[in-house]
Amino acid sequence: MFNFSPVRRLTRLTSAALAVIVLSAAMSVNADDFQISPMTSMALDESKTVSRIAFGSCAVSTNSQEIFTTIKNTDSDLFLFIGDNVYAKTEKDDPELKSLRASYKQLSESKPFQQLRDTTPLLVTWDDHDYGINDGGGNWDHKYFSQRLYNHVWGIAKDDPRTNRDGVYFSKITGEVGKKVQFILLDTRFFRSDLQVAVPPTSNGRYAMSDAKNQQMLGEAQWTWLEQELNKPADVRIIATSIQVIADGHNWEAWRTLPKERNRFYKLLTDTQANGVVLISGDRHASAIYRQTEQVPYPLWEVTASSLNLPLTQILKKDPEHEAGPFRVGVPFYESSFGIIEVDWDKRKLMLQIRDEHDRVVMANTVRIADLKP
Repeated sequence: MFNFSPVRRLTRLTSAALAVIVLSAAMSVNADDFQISPMTSMALDESKTVSRIAFGSCAVSTNSQEIFTTIKNTDSDLFLFIGDNVYAKTEKDDPELKSLRASYKQLSESKPFQQLRDTTPLLVTWDDHDYGINDGGGNWDHKYFSQRLYNHVWGIAKDDPRTNRDGVYFSKITGEVGKKVQFILLDTRFFRSDLQVAVPPTSNGRYAMSDAKNQQMLGEAQWTWLEQELNKPADVRIIATSIQVIADGHNWEAWRTLPKERNRFYKLLTDTQANGVVLISGDRHASAIYRQTEQVPYPLWEVTASSLNLPLTQILKKDPEHEAGPFRVGVPFYESSFGIIEVDWDKRKLMLQIRDEHDRVVMANTVRIADLKP
């Protein structure tokens, strides 16, 4: 006689059936049950020429929120929130993502953040901690529910492409002819392959460069979309990627861990002859500026702005040590900070800046728009 206990039955379920159960549990939570007011922001006027772009990452909803007031007072034309916008208190196997929802609710109740949203348009993508799991990728069991939560908390309209496709990538183009800025916000989580763990582990990160043939950072649909975006006319293109592209001095999460994908990205810039590209990234809890001249059609700049209120000096028990930086310009900044890109349309120049929580410029480089051409 066979004992078909619930446990025995569960072991007989296929992984696909388990995924349906997980998804069903998530879908049972209605948007009204989130009990989070959507964090809509001032509408972006896409006809307006922008000249000051603020951006940042890594914000803990229980830490000081005053840096949002500092950013508001910069009178930037928009703010790009590029990942780890909240941190779940716990990141365990919870189909209802209760801890992540609680963190979103805390952020929604932040007065400084609300004041920033009231006065400044926001463009938002995610990284691992607001995706739902540390260092998570495409195998995250609850990614569909997490995207549904993202769409709710950021007030994504029903006619927005993000409500009808996998992943939270999207783009916007603003400004008049001759002064067009394209904003491309990538999703480096939803489709990403598993990372290769370094054996033995290293002192500056846990991941090795993968040699997998089928490695993916963006997924084929997003790659196709990105190529289409890069073929659109623009004078400056700000590509937001939650993790670093250029940095080669560490073994934490970065595009370098999936080298075939990074090479594919560089090749796409070359093949499309896309002009005006500047990268912005976060994740590292340290801010820095990078410049790459290899494998790219022109000098490629990247500004890493991290963290808004959880800097490395709060995480480590000792002073941070500078990691190797073959493409880094200067030394990192380890205190709370955010990024600014100033566009001088008359002089056709970009000022790439890192500013501290008091709005003091701590790092800056000037780039001619004319130099961002193949």
